[in-house]
Amino acid sequence: MKRKRDQGTVWERATPGFDAAVLATSFSGRDPGVRPKVYLQANHADDVIAAVQRAQRENLKISLVSGGHSWAQNHLREGGLLIDLSRLHQIEIDEAAMTARVGPGCWSVDLDIALKKRGLFFPVAHAPDVCLGGFLLQGGFGWNGRQLGLACESVTGIDVVLADGSLVHANAQQHADLYWAARGAGPGFFGVVVAYHLRLYPHPKVTALMFQVFRMTHLEEVFRWADEVGPNVPRSVEFQMLLTPKALGIFSPGIEVIAPVLADSWEEAREAVSFIRDSRLRPKASFTLPLLPMSTVLMSYGASLTHFPDRMRWCADNMWTNAPIEDLLPGLRHVADTLPPAPSHALWLNWQPPAERPDMAFSMEANRYFAVYGEWKRAADDAKYENWATGCMGGMAAHSEGIQLADENLGRRPARFMRDEKLAKLDRIRDKYDPEGRFQAWMGRIQPGP
Repeated sequence: MKRKRDQGTVWERATPGFDAAVLATSFSGRDPGVRPKVYLQANHADDVIAAVQRAQRENLKISLVSGGHSWAQNHLREGGLLIDLSRLHQIEIDEAAMTARVGPGCWSVDLDIALKKRGLFFPVAHAPDVCLGGFLLQGGFGWNGRQLGLACESVTGIDVVLADGSLVHANAQQHADLYWAARGAGPGFFGVVVAYHLRLYPHPKVTALMFQVFRMTHLEEVFRWADEVGPNVPRSVEFQMLLTPKALGIFSPGIEVIAPVLADSWEEAREAVSFIRDSRLRPKASFTLPLLPMSTVLMSYGASLTHFPDRMRWCADNMWTNAPIEDLLPGLRHVADTLPPAPSHALWLNWQPPAERPDMAFSMEANRYFAVYGEWKRAADDAKYENWATGCMGGMAAHSEGIQLADENLGRRPARFMRDEKLAKLDRIRDKYDPEGRFQAWMGRIQPGP
């Protein structure tokens, strides 16, 4: 006899508490002023299938949310059906096979903790409460990603509900085109992934952090140095810099040089960060913390508390760039000089991608990544800050290769997020699996060239 499972909660617009329930799906504290017609909190895949079938019957567009970390609040659209996958948070680990099956609502930190207990690892998101659903669809820039690759490269299969309500498994052998699309389509994916099948790795023996702070007056020197050393930074190091109005330790505008290291020994880790320890700029730093042991869990929560607090009002934008540093410095200085109050910040990431990736929808990256995050609390300040990120990245657009979907601002500033030929292929696959356009796509896009 089958065990009965509780059905998911369905909220109609007239249901008391509907507005609060819908807005609670978003990490951002902003109310974009739009509402779905129907909101479903799914408990399992059967709820998702029933919801998609209802959308077909009633001709409703479908939008999806797992963790709600979209700065642009991509899942909040006018009308249609919103499916909330946050309760699909199962974690099933096969230690011997070094594989896992996880739900889209699984928090990154929960998977990280569960795997560490078994001596295993997966490149989960840097923020603890980012759910795997959206994270893996957009590519997945996770811990140790410079060594292990994008997280989506370690997705071996997906269980996905299609626009016709059918549940299929897609991998490299079956529904291979759907599998191709799921690794990089982001919020433009045309199905509901109810489970991800993952390849796991041995847990690094050493996880540690080195930290350094400069005053903002040194911006040009620091970025020239970062550009110089960037190509030779070991892949075990996630070399990044934050521009912040309230840098740690000096509590004033500054540049935080952050270097998480995931290595196989302390000797390797110390050598990996020698480019900071022995830097010619070190005498100009306000202070330098030595390499200290620190778990990815602790680093995740630290970054979240200081730079990504919950229920703020957000504007974010980004770019990939290979431009000469001298061309970028005026834009970087403008960002630094116009930053909204803390915890607003800007991120410079030394990425240096490999020469080749597996064939998949994800296809936009460059040697450096730059993203800006404006944050404020009061609705009265919306007009003051809401266009800051858009203006900053618009002003630097001539030096951009494109954007990544994790920090997209496509509703305000459409930009390239995929190579033209990949986007054209993705459109063809969408036409095959979702010919009626049942699933919402990106909030804006640039059409592929001829």
